[in-house]
Amino acid sequence: MSKIEIQSPNAPAAIGTYSQAIRAGDTVYLSGQIGLDPKTGELVAGIDAQIERTLQNLGAVAQAAGGSFQNVVRVTVYLVDLNHFAKVNEAMARHFRKPYPARAALGVASLPRGALVEVDAVMDVGVERPRDSD
Repeated sequence: MSKIEIQSPNAPAAIGTYSQAIRAGDTVYLSGQIGLDPKTGELVAGIDAQIERTLQNLGAVAQAAGGSFQNVVRVTVYLVDLNHFAKVNEAMARHFRKPYPARAALGVASLPRGALVEVDAVMDVGVERPRDSD
């Protein structure tokens, strides 16, 4: 099976030895995104802004791979403070539609660049689904 690298100029460039996403067959593995502004490369301030920017970045990569949040089947959320889980839920309700993807949420000691939240995902682009507005 071949691997196809996915890149989006509307999400921050990879800051390590990884790709923004990899497509293998009809499955796309979206690397973790944090709240970096793709234009400035700077982390946005505050948990609310970081959650929103993180999901915008993830959506941009999903779109570059030919999908949308409607194609996402699995999400992992990493939080420095699990007390912010309710805020993540609220933001996900704005970006995702039913049926919601499977999800795990983990508390972590730290994240790259001092981020407060990181989200990665797995997406299936093999089945036609209605596009949402991510």
